[in-house]
Amino acid sequence: MHSRISETTVSTALPGGAGHAPLRESASNGLKIVIVGGFGVGKTTMVQSVSEIRPLSTEETMTQAGIGIDDASFVRHKTTTTVAFDFGRISLDEQMVLYLFGAPGQERFWFLWDRLFSGTLGAVVLVDTNRLSDSWYALDRLEHHGTPFIVARNNFTEPQHTLEEVREALDLPPEVPMIECDARKRDSSKAVLVALARYLYSLSTNGSAGETTA
Repeated sequence: MHSRISETTVSTALPGGAGHAPLRESASNGLKIVIVGGFGVGKTTMVQSVSEIRPLSTEETMTQAGIGIDDASFVRHKTTTTVAFDFGRISLDEQMVLYLFGAPGQERFWFLWDRLFSGTLGAVVLVDTNRLSDSWYALDRLEHHGTPFIVARNNFTEPQHTLEEVREALDLPPEVPMIECDARKRDSSKAVLVALARYLYSLSTNGSAGETTA
C-alpha cells in the first residue's frame, strides 16, 4: 500500500480550499491518514485547512461539565471540542482518494483511537510545546499498532523550544521526521502531509515499513 502514495502525488493533488467537490466515479482506492494529539492542539483546524470538501465535524460546545476534566488553561479561546472525530477528503488522482481523520484529544475519548487507527496508512502527531506530555499517549498507541508517523510542532503561538529540544523531550528515534507548521494555513498543513508521504514512501522503498493494522 505504501508504494501507491508519494510526495509528488500529494503535493500536486491538494486543493485550493474546502467546498463541495464530488467524489470521482473512477475513485477505487481509499488511503487513510489519522491526525492525533492533545486537547486543543489543532487537529480539527488542520483537517479543515486542507480538505477539498467541507469537513465532517463532531464538535460540540464546551460546557461547565468539562471543568476539572479538560485542561483548557492553554486554549482559553476554545469554545468547542471534538467528541468523535473530524473527517476530510483529498482526491490524489483519478483513482486514489486520501481520507483524513482527526482524533479527539480529551482523555475520556481515547477509547475511540484504536478503532480510528485500524487500516491507517500513517499518522501525524500534532504537538504543542506548552503541553508536550499530552502527546505521549498518542505516540504510545501508534508505536503499539506499528503505525508509521511523523511529528509536527504546531505554532499557534511563538515556539519556546527548538525542534531538536522537542525531539529529545519526546524521546523520538532519529529516523522519525519532525517538522513545524501552522495548522491554520493550508500551505503549511499541506507541507505536513507531503512530509508524511515522503516518509511513507521512503519506508516502502527501503523495505522497512511496519505493517499497518487490519
